[in-house]
Amino acid sequence: MRIAESVAAVGKKPIRVAIVTPVHNRREITLQCLRSLSAIDQSGMEIHIVVVDDGSTDGTAEAIAQEFPDVELVRGDGSLWYTAGTNRAIEAGLKWNPDYVLAINDDSVFEPMFLQRLVACAEENPRSVVGPLLLLWDYPERVFQVDARWDTWYGGWRHRHDLTTGNVPAEFFDVEIIVGNCVLYPREAIDEVGIMDEVKFPHYGDVEYTPRMRRAAWRLLIEPRAHVFCQTTTVPPRLRSLPFPQLYRALWADRRNPHNLRTHFISRWESAPSRWQGVVAFIASIMKLGMRGIGLHRT
Repeated sequence: MRIAESVAAVGKKPIRVAIVTPVHNRREITLQCLRSLSAIDQSGMEIHIVVVDDGSTDGTAEAIAQEFPDVELVRGDGSLWYTAGTNRAIEAGLKWNPDYVLAINDDSVFEPMFLQRLVACAEENPRSVVGPLLLLWDYPERVFQVDARWDTWYGGWRHRHDLTTGNVPAEFFDVEIIVGNCVLYPREAIDEVGIMDEVKFPHYGDVEYTPRMRRAAWRLLIEPRAHVFCQTTTVPPRLRSLPFPQLYRALWADRRNPHNLRTHFISRWESAPSRWQGVVAFIASIMKLGMRGIGLHRT
């Protein structure tokens, strides 16, 4: 049932959804995302979009203001990064008093019915946080970063690479974590557990956010009929290619670097099913890192 039909059937007010995203120096990608959102089915809903522009120097904010004057723009100074940028966007969106907050990445293109299906899934399943099927731009049949599972001896979260649009379940299914590319949060879930931890996780705040909700008895679901197309994650430079000063900075000094060991430890400590599993997984990841360094581990 479409949200509009559900709303009309019970005489409810339209469902309010705040769509929020942080952006930085990706003007054309950001505009593509907003154009895609402008084409989705919004029947039975009220939509408010919040974009946190974290100090872009490529004219992103100006282009948004010109083409999408109804989008709320929040300016940052370039120091927010992913987690703080998302948090500022969520905070701005909550002031609009939504029923749901949809947090997205701006490198996303949306199938027109995706939000109808996400909201319908959440409405039909109380205390649920819902994500869509993430698909790759270049290979739209391939499922991307959906249904990651905790594997202590592997070193933490293990993403599945065997999923396609042809072999995922036909109906919504439970998962252990939902990555932050696109997540529908009920307002009550955010009120209950708070926003992302931008102090411990300046760059990957989503790694512990939905597991935190799951520990608070929120169900994590994927709605496979909701399709969102994304870019693949950018791979950081290999450690063995870095000179020692940059290697030290990457592994220890720079908390925002994807390789930072302190961030990796905290992410496992906070998102693991138990503390001991987090510690063991971190040790396993360090062993894998060492084997990669000497060429013994390729995956």
